[in-house]
Amino acid sequence: MTFMTSRWRWSCVIAVVVALCGVAPAAASPITYSFADGIRAELQNPGGSLPGTNDFSCRPSARHPRPVMLLHGSGGGRQTNWATLAAVLVRDGYCVFAPTYGALSTVWPASALGGLGPKIDSAWDVKLFADKVLAATGSPQLDVVGHSLGTEIPTYWMKYLGGRGKVAHYVSLAPYWRQGPDDDDARGESISAFRAMLGIAEPTRPTCPECTTPPADLNFNRAVRLPTPYLPGVRYTNIVTRDDEIVTPYTAGILDGPPGTHVVNVIVQDGCAKDRSDHMSITSNRRSAAIVLNALDPAHPRPVPCVPVAPFTGG
Repeated sequence: MTFMTSRWRWSCVIAVVVALCGVAPAAASPITYSFADGIRAELQNPGGSLPGTNDFSCRPSARHPRPVMLLHGSGGGRQTNWATLAAVLVRDGYCVFAPTYGALSTVWPASALGGLGPKIDSAWDVKLFADKVLAATGSPQLDVVGHSLGTEIPTYWMKYLGGRGKVAHYVSLAPYWRQGPDDDDARGESISAFRAMLGIAEPTRPTCPECTTPPADLNFNRAVRLPTPYLPGVRYTNIVTRDDEIVTPYTAGILDGPPGTHVVNVIVQDGCAKDRSDHMSITSNRRSAAIVLNALDPAHPRPVPCVPVAPFTGG
């Protein structure tokens, strides 16, 4: 079982930086199914939010009583990762919120590249953002839609940083529950050491009486996975693709839950060989969007289309 090495990860980050600096902005448009549209959105509105998202005056409706929090993957951001799904969810009437967590700088364009700092810092970013969303909307719970790293970080928040009981539906795109890039823990330690060498203080964190400490012998990834990443009372949906070039084998994202948990595993190619979505375009196509909508609102299922989906872009 192999996963993306640090070289692969930084290659992806560099590609996003190049795109941020070199792709011409596009005019505002209706829902489009292309991962690249998130990069165009960031260029149009540097450091901003996608239309209809992060509106803290939004109040959930009777049909969609919980806000949805979108959590990007490594090197992603609140705009670059979610151009398609954010628009789909906003159109469907959800209150949609998306942070950029784990960025190494507050200066653009580096500020648009999230999920690169120590994972514990990212988990705290998610905690603080989620608490802000819940307080603003008045909802006791929210739903999570995460991609790649954004499927792991919120689990740590839920298990150890006071998020238990605050999530109803948890939809994971291209997760890696069985095994993952454990070198990320060493990366976080290196960043902390670099901060200390430069005399940069570690991030300050508020008091957290509801927080618990994971077992001392578990690193971040093992603390997420053991004994299970799943919590009772949450409806989990894992959406994976056989053409994932980052999480290999793709079955690392398929994991049944212990008794008492609700877990649905979906392989996008089952029943649709035309879907060639990869690690990125799984977030940016009509088929995945319909699966996500059905996972968030199983009482109102809709047809899941079978359409051609290209790797890297979507469809």
